[in-house]
Amino acid sequence: MTDFTDLPELASRALGGTVVHANDEFFAARDNLITAAPPTFAPATFGAKGQVYDGWETRRRREPGDDHAIVRLGAPGVIHGVVVDTAFFTGNYPPYASVEACGMEGYPGPAELAAAEWTPIVARSALRGDARNPFPVTDRHRYTHVRLRIYPDGGVARLRVHGTVVPDPRLFPDGLVDLAAMEYGGLVVGCSDMFYGSPQQLIMPGLARVMGEGWETARRRDAGNDWVRVRLAAPGRIRLVELDTSHFKGNAPAAARLTGVDTRVADPADPAAWVEILPRTRLQPDTRHRFPVGFGPIVGSPGPAGAGVGPTVTEVRLDVYPDGGMARMRLSGVIDAAGLAELRRAWRAALPPAHARAIVGGWPEWTAGSEG
Repeated sequence: MTDFTDLPELASRALGGTVVHANDEFFAARDNLITAAPPTFAPATFGAKGQVYDGWETRRRREPGDDHAIVRLGAPGVIHGVVVDTAFFTGNYPPYASVEACGMEGYPGPAELAAAEWTPIVARSALRGDARNPFPVTDRHRYTHVRLRIYPDGGVARLRVHGTVVPDPRLFPDGLVDLAAMEYGGLVVGCSDMFYGSPQQLIMPGLARVMGEGWETARRRDAGNDWVRVRLAAPGRIRLVELDTSHFKGNAPAAARLTGVDTRVADPADPAAWVEILPRTRLQPDTRHRFPVGFGPIVGSPGPAGAGVGPTVTEVRLDVYPDGGMARMRLSGVIDAAGLAELRRAWRAALPPAHARAIVGGWPEWTAGSEG
């Protein structure tokens, strides 16, 4: 990927992000900063405090200083870039902004975050009004929070923090995890079509609330079928496949098939390298389907799913027949020993020094040497 905006939005409310604190939100609430939907605007719509804006807006500052908002990332990770979006803020946008980041244990409150060790990741930079202002980030530490500063005051519609997820391996010490989940590092790396909905939504947390929160393709008029490829958070053996067609009623796929490949030992460009995990299996509309794999026949499939615990894979391909929409895909499984060791190494290597120093008791062997 050459554009950092192709990477997941780590701060998004849809991924579990939240605005922990803002020093001022007089005209518009801080929570709007991380709303997943694009900002909107209705001219001449006035509330008790003036024109209503879909964003975060502070009052006019009458003394020296700046305003700020602190966001806890929904999925901690390495930040590759941020977008400070001032959409619809024209005479009231801040002329400058900067962004800092920190890594902290647990779930600190505003007072603890105020005392944290913050690292500048975007220097004080000029902003344009009513525009998306992108800023690449070169720091490659793993961060849990970001702080947006605006100079001196004004309104920002959205803050987008794009990057790669670096999961905390202490969350799954036995290796059991949803291997496809974006919040643990799963990532869509290709698909045949996304006319109505992004395939990245397939691996978002939680249940889809409406059809628009899933992946949906255009109506196919040829003899082929649609597909999506997902790089797993870690190499592992899949034990349970969940294919959720909730909200898709007249447009759900008729069937689906799941295959996988271990890219550490095989070339994904070779069709023979892909192994079947779930055979082509009938799907129902508006249904959460759960298919244990490796335990015998599956109702609606032309044959058994195979035997044993299944192969270790690093990437999967979901084929849907012939087209349609799906809300979510979950792939519960067990990370293999080498994959779990690599997750621990990557997490340890990415910890900012202050965060590594804060981790005590039970995990010293995982953080040793992380300040190098």
